[in-house]
Amino acid sequence: MWRRSSYSNQEGGNCVEVADGFRAVVPVRDSKVPHGPALCLGTPSWHAFIGDLKAGRRRP
Repeated sequence: MWRRSSYSNQEGGNCVEVADGFRAVVPVRDSKVPHGPALCLGTPSWHAFIGDLKAGRRRP
């Protein structure tokens, strides 16, 4: 099941969706291209990414 960011809007704002229900990976896709490719991140990498975003850290 894909879920959209709570920051998205109905006016076509830039947003991503993530899919729940996978143990080893977190699929991520562009909400404007629902039938396009998905980027699958390892679960530890996803958690590190979200943790960095919440802490205000950005890496290249």
